[in-house]
Amino acid sequence: MADVARLAGVSTQTVSRALNESASVSPFTRTRVLAAIEELGYRVNTAARTLATGHSKIIGVVTLDGTFFGPVSTLHGVEQAARFAGYFTSVASLRALDHRSVVSAVDRLNDQVVEGIVVISPLTSAAEALNDLPTDMPVVVVEGDPRVGLATVTVDQVGGARAVTTYLLSTGHQTVFHVSGPPDWQEAQARLAGWRSTLEEAGAEVVSPLSGDWTARSGYEAGQVLARIPEATAIFAANDQMALGVLLALHEHNRRVPEDVSVVGFDNMPESAFFIPPLTTVCQDFEQVGRTALKLLLNQINSRTRSVDRVEIQPELLVRRSTIGPSGQ
Repeated sequence: MADVARLAGVSTQTVSRALNESASVSPFTRTRVLAAIEELGYRVNTAARTLATGHSKIIGVVTLDGTFFGPVSTLHGVEQAARFAGYFTSVASLRALDHRSVVSAVDRLNDQVVEGIVVISPLTSAAEALNDLPTDMPVVVVEGDPRVGLATVTVDQVGGARAVTTYLLSTGHQTVFHVSGPPDWQEAQARLAGWRSTLEEAGAEVVSPLSGDWTARSGYEAGQVLARIPEATAIFAANDQMALGVLLALHEHNRRVPEDVSVVGFDNMPESAFFIPPLTTVCQDFEQVGRTALKLLLNQINSRTRSVDRVEIQPELLVRRSTIGPSGQ
């Protein structure tokens, strides 16, 4: 630290204050200190800083291992928000979000002196474990069961599905067919509930949904069934990847999109605007989810009290060229 101070032309106390983001350090001085740190390749001794300040500047994240777009995007949003706030993240990726796995991951993160933990909890199986987390650990749950007594950040999945279904009915379709996600996922259950309740309120027929597993292959398999149903003029797939599979199946059966069948997805993955045709979908603001989750966590860290605040973020329906009315209007 003394070398950094000499190069930056400041005292070692100023270097320490700059590293701990003290308000007494001007932006100009902090920039000089950070430039000296980068030039010298200085690395902060986390253990020493923790002992001195009581803050490790590390948060833990528990998430589901895999490449599913939602959890990966949520993790990225949390990491971005943490980095902007001057925090590092330690990630525990789990193959299953059962009680034993979640509690074990939290114990490991505790050993790393994390200041708080964000649990990305899309599976219903995690609910029991969340109730057994250490009571002195700040925790925020993302996409978890809102009935748990913890701070939660969720996207209004029901509202997103209702927006899709309402839009398709408003364009003249008699009903909307649904390819749902796995039944053990919170988002899949919520999107299914939003779709069903909207049809029931409109007095439209509720056709039994076909269940997928979020993959394009499962969407393709569901599309092979739907392509043979003439009444299936509007299809809502619970994510964009399954919608991609539906589009291929319809193409193979000479069902034109959108002239014969309108197709909508959910998530707004980056590639969805480049499907053939570009996919109408629902956009979730994962950056906002990350910022909100971190804000709730830092509030707990700074106040040294747990909260049960719940924030619900509204999604946005993005209409593209995969949807029109049943008569082509």
